[in-house]
Amino acid sequence: MRLFDTSIYTARRAALRTAVGSGTILLMGNEEAPMNYKHNIYRFRQDSSFLYFFGLNMPGLYATIDCDTGREVLYGHEYTMDDIIWVGPQAHTLSDYAAMVGVDVVKSPTDTHWATSETIHYLPPYRHLNTMKIASWTGQSIAAVEQGSSAQLVDAVIEQRSVKSAEEIAEMTKAVNVSRAMHIAAMQAVRHGKMEYDIVGEIYRTAKSQNCYLAYPAIFSKDGQTLHNHHHHNRLQKGDLVLNDSGAENDMCYAGDITRTVPVGGTFSNKQKEIYNIVLDMEVSSIEALQPGLPYRDVHISSNEIMLTGLKELGLLKGDVEAMIADGVGGLFMPHGLGHMIGLDVHDMEDLGEDKVGYGTAYQRSTQLGLKSLRLARELQEDFVITVEPGIYFIPQLIEKWRSEGLHSNYINYDRLKDYYDFGGIRIEDDVLITKTGSRILGAPIPKTVQEVEDVMKD
Repeated sequence: MRLFDTSIYTARRAALRTAVGSGTILLMGNEEAPMNYKHNIYRFRQDSSFLYFFGLNMPGLYATIDCDTGREVLYGHEYTMDDIIWVGPQAHTLSDYAAMVGVDVVKSPTDTHWATSETIHYLPPYRHLNTMKIASWTGQSIAAVEQGSSAQLVDAVIEQRSVKSAEEIAEMTKAVNVSRAMHIAAMQAVRHGKMEYDIVGEIYRTAKSQNCYLAYPAIFSKDGQTLHNHHHHNRLQKGDLVLNDSGAENDMCYAGDITRTVPVGGTFSNKQKEIYNIVLDMEVSSIEALQPGLPYRDVHISSNEIMLTGLKELGLLKGDVEAMIADGVGGLFMPHGLGHMIGLDVHDMEDLGEDKVGYGTAYQRSTQLGLKSLRLARELQEDFVITVEPGIYFIPQLIEKWRSEGLHSNYINYDRLKDYYDFGGIRIEDDVLITKTGSRILGAPIPKTVQEVEDVMKD
């Protein structure tokens, strides 16, 4: 198990204790989860906030922090001989690991007399088993536990985890570089006649060969207009566009999230190039604009302006672009947001509340298609790491719905859009660090321009 230096974990917990002020902080780790019977389990993944403050990617743990006395306790079982028979000898005891992250006191999880204060702070539980544990320990109902998480603790955790340290940025860069290898391998594997799952197998193989898992199930499909398409059953044909949204999670559980769109046959058609270059302009211009203090909502809107201007130049739209933005026309072609926070989670801290993480108190979520799905609207800060992932999609069912309802016919040339019903979708995505004066894309460059993609696919 790889860990940061002890001082990093102790400093994180000290800052959390100060931010919360008083009471007992309860941080729940995760248990192993069975797939179809008790001993056939999914790959274990620790809770990200527990990882952030205690670092231990092991099942069956939880911890408490007494804000008033500073006492920290880790709860968990030491390995028994029965455990060792099944999983092998362990290099360290649980007490050893606790010391590595700066915790002196280790107790059995059956010792539930941990509440040293009437005020108990816990994060919103997203696994029912943890909800039941908290209910049992506190004497509350399940419903009360689900509604009783600490807003003060949630705010404190978001404040800390949003700003990435140099050590975290280094880990995220490793994850992005493995993601890069996954995407290049996929580009070189795409061939006429192959099944989508053939290429997905190469993506997973590349990740695992570098001691990584995927940070989320791979989205790889010639039906790129379906935003979260996890089906890989299509046969690739020359002339198809294939959208690949996949990212690695490294051994310290930091995520990469990269998207590229490539042509089957290795060459974009002129029609595909026209749309691709609009999306590329959206992405590059958005990244160039990033800086501390800039509301990400503004970047999303500017990206839409580039998209609508480009589609208007192709004759698919007409009228005033600013009016189109105000009326939400962009949602027809990009029904998702420009990006989100990323870190220990691919959608970082989404379990703590997407609006709390991405909006805070200064911004309100829109109801417009596209803008309503923007996960990050707030002002950017130095050392945030975010995704920038514009796209253009032609969704025949959505287009026909708008047309049948007479929506925005003063802007949209619906007859021209029929020529794009078999187009699919294009998305281009990178992971970007906000710096003191601007931004920097994490990791080594991943082929992105038309020429770069075509060159890699010819190798």
